[in-house]
Amino acid sequence: MSELADVEQRLPATGAVAERRGLRIDGDRLLGRIDRLRQVGGTADGGVHRLAFTKEDVAGRELVRGFMREAGLEVHTDEAGNIIGSRPADSAPAAPTLLIGSHTDTVPDGGALDGAYGVLAGIEVLHTLHDHRVRLERPAAVVVFANEEGASGTRGMWGSHAFAGALEPGDLAMCDRAGTPIAELAARIGGDLDRVADAAWHPDRIAAFIELHIEQGPVLEHLDAEIGIVEAISGRLTVDVIVRGEANHAGTTPMELRRDALAGAAHLIVEVQRLAGADGVVRVATVGSIAIEPNAWNVVPGTARMRVDLRDVSVEAIEAGLDRLRRAAAEIGDRTGTVIEVRPDQLVDPVACHPRLQGLIAEAADRLGFRRFALPSGAGHDAQVIGRVAPAAMIFVPSIGGLSHVPAEDTAPWHLVAGADVLLQTVLGFDPGPG
Repeated sequence: MSELADVEQRLPATGAVAERRGLRIDGDRLLGRIDRLRQVGGTADGGVHRLAFTKEDVAGRELVRGFMREAGLEVHTDEAGNIIGSRPADSAPAAPTLLIGSHTDTVPDGGALDGAYGVLAGIEVLHTLHDHRVRLERPAAVVVFANEEGASGTRGMWGSHAFAGALEPGDLAMCDRAGTPIAELAARIGGDLDRVADAAWHPDRIAAFIELHIEQGPVLEHLDAEIGIVEAISGRLTVDVIVRGEANHAGTTPMELRRDALAGAAHLIVEVQRLAGADGVVRVATVGSIAIEPNAWNVVPGTARMRVDLRDVSVEAIEAGLDRLRRAAAEIGDRTGTVIEVRPDQLVDPVACHPRLQGLIAEAADRLGFRRFALPSGAGHDAQVIGRVAPAAMIFVPSIGGLSHVPAEDTAPWHLVAGADVLLQTVLGFDPGPG
């Protein structure tokens, strides 16, 4: 029997759980810590620029380590650079650990809540349990995963891949765009890649992983829902597309004799849009970047390079999207006199969130009187990686205007507190205590 199934059978409906249902986190403390961390790497326009491995990242991590110590946690940094704040069990110290966490690094000029909110709310949950001397049956820990965003061209979700034992040989040999080896970058935050295999947790050590996060989208706000229960985290396929035509004079080359790479790319962009929607095969499809050569106003473009992003909660749907993209590229190439190469790059598999954990989140939200809605996550998260080796779940709170990865990223303070209260009650529901 799995650890999670064993817990399900032993969850009491009264007694220890009932006595703890009235617990709430310290909202002022949580919001204060969010504001303090926001200042580390804060920008003039209200954003946060705290890229992984930078001095701002180091300073933010040290601040968070201090918060962990204030919460009574035992703090250490593993060989991959992940920060782990642990609370030992009161009755079964060798039992698998309940993990809570996210990341504190940001995208360039990003927002203050992406990742950081989940970390600080996790610390607040364990701080609340410490304050009220609540006993836990199993160990619990908050994890700050290193380099979730993939700073300067390095692998995204670096720390969670190491934690799950999923790093590949090439990951240890990579450099950032400035040519700095990943080993040197990781050393800046306390990592040691000579021993990075020691950062991996065997699945038997993990009871479950729960990540609290802002939605980063408009659905919860649109539905006037206060809590989102993530059913699955979308997989993502990035595809490099190269359209090769022929550069020539814009004034002297007749339209019918042109091999215009940008025109071919434009037709393909329309087809990418059609991969999603009512007649599509994937949930969302995006062309997020394009570059043309020679990029002169009076020259027919000879080459266009695009990067396509396909996302869905089904691997089969993503594969169908890639197949349709290839067929569209061949047809458009024939029609425009161009040659279009479709090169799949990085595939991140979708991960379903654990049904029992989803049920515990729903019970917590209902008990606290919050409107909830089940939805997929369109963005990638550390839970997506940990969910491959252990039961995982995510809780969302609304994002104002659906904005994220920008300085205007924000969530109403009371929603931030509500999400942390749901996380607290979910943790208590998962761990009934030693009696």
